[in-house]
Amino acid sequence: MARPWRIVDSVDTDEGLLDLRQRGETDFLITIDRRVLMNSSANMSEIVLAELACESLKNKKNPRVLVGGLGMGFTLKAAIDNLPADAEVVVAELNPIMVKWCRGPIAHFSGGAVDDPRVKLVIDDVAAVIRYAAIKGKGNRFDAIILDLYEGPHQGAPGRGEYLYGDVALELSSSALKAGGVFAVWSEDPDKAFEKRLKAARFSVNRQRPGRGGRRHVVYIAKKTSGSQAGGSGKTRPAGRKPHKNRSR
Repeated sequence: MARPWRIVDSVDTDEGLLDLRQRGETDFLITIDRRVLMNSSANMSEIVLAELACESLKNKKNPRVLVGGLGMGFTLKAAIDNLPADAEVVVAELNPIMVKWCRGPIAHFSGGAVDDPRVKLVIDDVAAVIRYAAIKGKGNRFDAIILDLYEGPHQGAPGRGEYLYGDVALELSSSALKAGGVFAVWSEDPDKAFEKRLKAARFSVNRQRPGRGGRRHVVYIAKKTSGSQAGGSGKTRPAGRKPHKNRSR
């Protein structure tokens, strides 16, 4: 008989209870309103997402990376493991309890990555961070933006995820990236409509499904092409402000 999960910690949110659960010594689960956001035993796609996003930055001077969603820290750890010592990694996380958990009961999964000197934690909506970089321009842009959120681009257009994955959102992300920058996105499944929107925003698109057998999520690695919007003019139409539940996974 499978061992039951026990709740280690929880916090009430506008979507219901956000729980950290444990079974045995090594199995952890993050749920919201009883919906599974992340399982400690299924993390390959998150790791590959960050590895591919940072692949071209290993030898770059002072690269700047934005990670949307902290989760259990797997994506963050993979990012800093593939970045030089002079990198800056901004992590945008909606709920501070995620930081607490990554410094406490699940710190071993990321090797304490949240306290790496290269990491800057921001308790904010990642869309707001992207918008700020897009409007402010030079000096605020990123070499890579990594979105590892539990609602992927299938929510993008129309819908409440439009301000992260819709047409206007992709224009903002392009503006928030430096020339040749990488926009990396985790997705539950392939999304042809999202791929079409990426290409319309002048991103090159590389879709991968890491792993073998079973449930295999999708990793999108989109690169800003030379014809993409330069950004920084402040003229990009503002994306909708309706809160998106960009909870980390």
